Amino acid sequence: MSRFDLSAWALRNRSVVAYLMLLSVAAGIVAFFELGRNEDPAFTIKTMVVSAAWPGASLEETLDQVTERIERKVQELEGLKVVRSFTRAGQATVFVDLEGAVRSADVPKAWQRVRNDIADIWPRMPQGVLGPFFNDRFGDVFGIIWGFTADGFSHRELKDRVEAIRSELLRVPDVAKIELLGARDEVVFLEFSMRQLASLQLDRQALLNAIAQQNLVRPAGIVETGDERIALRVTGAFGDERDILDITFTAGGRRLRIGDIAEVRRGLADPPQPLFRVGGRPAIGLAIAMREGGDILALGENLKKAMARITAELPVGIEPHLVADQPQVVEEAIAEFMTSLWQAVAIILTMSFLSLGVRPGLVAACAIPLTLAIVFAVMLLVGIDMQRTRSGR
Repeated sequence: MSRFDLSAWALRNRSVVAYLMLLSVAAGIVAFFELGRNEDPAFTIKTMVVSAAWPGASLEETLDQVTERIERKVQELEGLKVVRSFTRAGQATVFVDLEGAVRSADVPKAWQRVRNDIADIWPRMPQGVLGPFFNDRFGDVFGIIWGFTADGFSHRELKDRVEAIRSELLRVPDVAKIELLGARDEVVFLEFSMRQLASLQLDRQALLNAIAQQNLVRPAGIVETGDERIALRVTGAFGDERDILDITFTAGGRRLRIGDIAEVRRGLADPPQPLFRVGGRPAIGLAIAMREGGDILALGENLKKAMARITAELPVGIEPHLVADQPQVVEEAIAEFMTSLWQAVAIILTMSFLSLGVRPGLVAACAIPLTLAIVFAVMLLVGIDMQRTRSGR
C-alpha cells in the first residue's frame, strides 16, 4: 500500500488548495485585528507575603509569638516550596514560595488557603498584634498613568476630584485595576503647650484618653414599639476638628477646656507618603492596569475618549497630563514589526525571482505571509495574544 502523497494530491486538487489558501489568508487577516496586544506576556509570580505588626514588642517576642506561628501554619500548604521570613522588633514578614510545578490556575486557590489558615490561628495571637496583611499582586503592570495638577485647589479637593475620575474610569472596558499615586492622607494635629501642662499639673496621656473616649462609637440600644423599631444613638462624636476644642475635663477640682491649653489644626500626614510630581509640580496620579487578555491599543483609545469627556467637565485649574502611554509604545512596536515583515517578503521575493525564476519564486514568496496568516488564526483560536517582549542584558 503506497503512502499518501500530499504534493500529488495538491496538484490534482488545485481549486481546493487555492480555496484553502484564500480561506487561511482571510482568517489570518481577521485574527490579526482581533488579537489582544500588550507589551509583555502575563506571568504568575508564585510568592505571597504575609506580614503582621506588634507595636512595642521586642525582637524575641515578635519572632516567637508571631513569626514562628505563621511559619508553622503555612508549612501545611500543599505545593509549598519554601517559607522565608524576616523579623525585626514589632514587625514580622513571611514569604511563601510555591513549587514551580504548581499550575498558574491553581495559584489563587493556594493563596486563598493561606488566608484561611492564617485566619484560623489569628484569634490566638497576642493582644495588640495588627494584621494579618497579605500581598500576592506582584504581577500587576500599570502601563497607563495620568497625572492631575491643580492651581487654586487644595490637596484634599484635588484628591476628591481624582477619586471621582477613578470611579468613572473603572467602568471603561478592559480596565482591571486603578491605583492612586501621590495621594496623601489628612490628619488632625493636636498640639499642647508643655509649659501650660506643667503649670497646671496635667497628664497629657489622660487628656488624650478623654478625647478618645469622647469620639467612641458605641451601641446605645433599640426602642421597639408595636409598629416601629427605633435605634438610639449617643451624640458627641466629632464633626470636625473644631469640636475637639470644646471638650471639657476636670483636673484639680477645676473644669478646663481643651481649647484653653491646646491648638488643633488639620494637615497632611507627616512624614509624607510617596510624592508624585508632573513637570516639577505636585500632582496626584492614576495608574491603570489592563485585564489579562485585553487589547492595550483598544484600551488606550477607550481611555482617551473617556478622559476627553472628563476633561471637558473639570473645573478651571485642574489639568490632566498623560505621563505614561503604553499603547503608543505597543503601536509603534507593531508598526515596526509590520514594516520588517514587508521588507522581508520583498527581499525574499526579489531573491527568489532572481535565483529560481518567476513561478518557483512566487511559491517561495507566498509561503511567508500564508504561514503568518495561519499562525495568527491559530493564536486567536487558542487564546494567545501578540506581545512585545524585550530581552534583558
